[in-house]
Amino acid sequence: MTDRSDNGQRNSTITSTITVGDQSSLMALLGRADENLRYIERRNPGVDLHVRGDTITLTGLNGALHAAERLVKELLALVENGESVDPDMIRRTENMLKAAPGERPVDVLTQNIVSKRGKAIRPKTLGQKHYVEAIDNNTIVFGIGPAGTGKTYLAMAKAVQALQAKEINRIILTRPAVEAGEKLGFLPGTLFEKIDPYLRPLYDALHDMIDPTSIPKLMEAGTIEVAPLAFMRGRTLNDSFIILDEAQNTTPEQMKMFLTRLGFGSKIVVTGDITQVDLPNNATSGLRVVRDILEGVEDVHFATLRAEDVVRHQLVSDIVNAYEKWDARTGDPAKKGQRGNRGHRDHQ
Repeated sequence: MTDRSDNGQRNSTITSTITVGDQSSLMALLGRADENLRYIERRNPGVDLHVRGDTITLTGLNGALHAAERLVKELLALVENGESVDPDMIRRTENMLKAAPGERPVDVLTQNIVSKRGKAIRPKTLGQKHYVEAIDNNTIVFGIGPAGTGKTYLAMAKAVQALQAKEINRIILTRPAVEAGEKLGFLPGTLFEKIDPYLRPLYDALHDMIDPTSIPKLMEAGTIEVAPLAFMRGRTLNDSFIILDEAQNTTPEQMKMFLTRLGFGSKIVVTGDITQVDLPNNATSGLRVVRDILEGVEDVHFATLRAEDVVRHQLVSDIVNAYEKWDARTGDPAKKGQRGNRGHRDHQ
């Protein structure tokens, strides 16, 4: 329950109270030694928060107080849905409220995709929520954005969800082994040992979602396949969830080859970061040109994730933003491939 007293002036100092019925919810919101409360105050200058009994009292200017009040209510809703509140959760919740006032963070941050041993994998930003919804609603989805935005991780979670729901029969994970030019014969060891370094990130994510002891059996049965992109040539993939990771390191020819592997009952998710191309000899990235080629094709969706969707350490998001500003100032060649896309709709 909220009580508010003011004189109708936006620039006046007002007071608002929020009564929390459950003491455990209040304690979870406040954090250890009230650290969450103090963090909310630091992020909302001019607003003071005090707790007495089961009541939170907010005092400050009308506009600032309204924003802080809504933030506290959303955090309480998250606590009541079993979420842990910490400074990172507070920051992400506040960013969502500012970016999309019509959206409720509790609807984003409690949307489970898959669960393993009580740990749920779910979107953590509004951009991630829209990306996951795009995967549900389209046959081919491109997830484009910087490191740490969950492009591949969420796509794999959706693949595991589809497999568990028996919507598909197998998961196929692939990425170009660009560092070896996909000519793996000169590398020492068995075929598995040759390709393992390039595919290891996919295995790591898979282990977060499926019991590790069952993964070898699933791979042996062909239910899960992890392979270099070159191994996709000449195949038609039916009833499959297919993920192409690090797609910025494909050539246009490889991208076409991959997309045309699509069979009946299948779904494709392509992920990559067009600012991190490792192709030799300044080769054109297939990911950079594919939007121009496929723009307007029905059932193909381009989802763009940005620095605000980074869910690693806050510094990662700050670093991504700093590099984007530097690229804009210096005219980094990595951006040239994006300029042709400015006239297109940017789906999130």
